[in-house]
Amino acid sequence: MILIFLGPPGSGKGTQAKLLAEKLKIAHISLGDLLREEVRIGSVIGKQAKAMMDAGKLVPDELTIELAQNRIKKDDCRRGFIMDGFPRSAAQADAFDKMLAQNKLTLGAAVYFAVDEEPLVKRLLLRAQLEGRADDTESVIRTRFEVYAKQTAPLIEHYKKIGKLVEIDAARPIDQVTKELFALEAIASVL
Repeated sequence: MILIFLGPPGSGKGTQAKLLAEKLKIAHISLGDLLREEVRIGSVIGKQAKAMMDAGKLVPDELTIELAQNRIKKDDCRRGFIMDGFPRSAAQADAFDKMLAQNKLTLGAAVYFAVDEEPLVKRLLLRAQLEGRADDTESVIRTRFEVYAKQTAPLIEHYKKIGKLVEIDAARPIDQVTKELFALEAIASVL
């Protein structure tokens, strides 16, 4: 099973991806975590990505595509995986479609976590305090929402057109979102 989790920053994609990946025993691929690890180890990709991430901007497509492509080839992805935070642009979506085709893989669904911006800003500021995430200041968060609206939100329509989009109301408590996620036809059939 291959899933994409789409949604604005702080919509709960990562939380739900971890829960579902554990339940299905498949890989959870968080592009944000991959990028933060590259920054932490000081790799070439990490150095190039750091300035963009600190400003709340998207890391260039070629870097994220390379990271995603390398990651889905690892052994823990053989049973399937959940992409969390990738693709984030039309170019990344096209590259991901090609990656899947080259590896003879099929996308099960693109799950869109729908929630309004203002509750998410509050959620992200709280997360920043709890987790000590320096990249979650209010101005950076607002920039991330602007970038999301311009570059990632159009992917919702892309996946809707190809019949792969499923929408979840992500403004509800975690357990209610999890229950709805696990009940989705594309997911329930393999649980």
